[in-house]
Amino acid sequence: MDFKAGDTVKVYYKIKEGDGYRIQAFEGIVLGIKGEGDSKTFTVRRVGSDHIGVERIFPFKSPNLEKVDVTNKAKVRRAKVYFLRNLSEKEAKRKLS
Repeated sequence: MDFKAGDTVKVYYKIKEGDGYRIQAFEGIVLGIKGEGDSKTFTVRRVGSDHIGVERIFPFKSPNLEKVDVTNKAKVRRAKVYFLRNLSEKEAKRKLS
């Protein structure tokens, strides 16, 4: 998994439903990577319906993490891009390109 803060990723995560599993995709912008070793995590933010921001924290070493696809590489000068929380989705994409 080779991505950094600002990149747009699509995370495929296993969700348990009843006695089976399904794969759910979550696509958004990586806000930052935190920790080291087994406790390393990354935060992904997307703007959902009604323009509400949704953030999820994914652990790197989770057995439920199926795969991570990088859909867009960004050019940022920060390790954490928390300033995107205050921008609209359109403004955030413009800042990252």
